[in-house]
Amino acid sequence: MSFFALAAFVSVDASRSLVGSREAESSLTGIVLAAVSLAVMPFLSAAQRPAGRELGATSAVTDSKQTLLCTCLSAVLLAGLVANAVFGLPWADPTAALVIAGIAVKEGREAWRGDGCCAPAGLSTLEAGTDPAESADTCSCAPGCGCCN
Repeated sequence: MSFFALAAFVSVDASRSLVGSREAESSLTGIVLAAVSLAVMPFLSAAQRPAGRELGATSAVTDSKQTLLCTCLSAVLLAGLVANAVFGLPWADPTAALVIAGIAVKEGREAWRGDGCCAPAGLSTLEAGTDPAESADTCSCAPGCGCCN
């Protein structure tokens, strides 16, 4: 539900900016935070995935994919903020916000339907007594799933 609430809030706020009831302001703090996120998140994601596989931690592998999505969102956010601050394009920031809202709706639908292929935390497709380190299914993926790749 949080994805849908986020999408609704961001969409309303961005729409208000686009129709002129209020203009998007430039934010140096927002630019710095988005730039730092864009610089750090890919490395964090790259470190989470192998660590999660080695530990057999589905949540860490899944979180690495979510962190990669956050990298993309940071790029969209940064583009909108910089276009507004540097080029004086007040529509760029709310337009970027609508892209983020669309991604939030997509993620919300996938979460609602349970489209993730990894087993929920604590569940595994491994047989009892099998050492996860000796199995190809070290992140508790369902058969045929490529979520650990």
